Amino acid sequence: MRYMMLIYGAEQTSPVGGGAAPEISPEWIAYTDWLAGRGWHVGGERLAGTTSATTVRVRGTSRLVTDGPFAETKEVLGGYYIVDCPDLDAALQAAVRCPGAAVGSVEVRPLISMAPPRADDMPGVD
Repeated sequence: MRYMMLIYGAEQTSPVGGGAAPEISPEWIAYTDWLAGRGWHVGGERLAGTTSATTVRVRGTSRLVTDGPFAETKEVLGGYYIVDCPDLDAALQAAVRCPGAAVGSVEVRPLISMAPPRADDMPGVD
């Protein structure tokens, strides 16, 4: 089953647009390697800081675009992993090992496939 692990923590300052990307620490590399070694790693990325965010709201026919995140919080979404684990217990095991859990929090959510079923996946349909 696929899960998204949303990693929250204190805002990290990182260069945006033209600046050098910050180095990834060895603990994050080791964690990603650990996920990959189990065949669980599907993908993941670090997010740019909230100062680079743009929020869009639509109310009726009006569009409102504002700079910055939707809400002011002490912990911000800093990145994510998508994992394909046997079950929730395995996904929680992965979340506990995530370096972000030691300084912030990791939210684990199952992913729901939005792909329409294929005819060959449905019995009795030619």
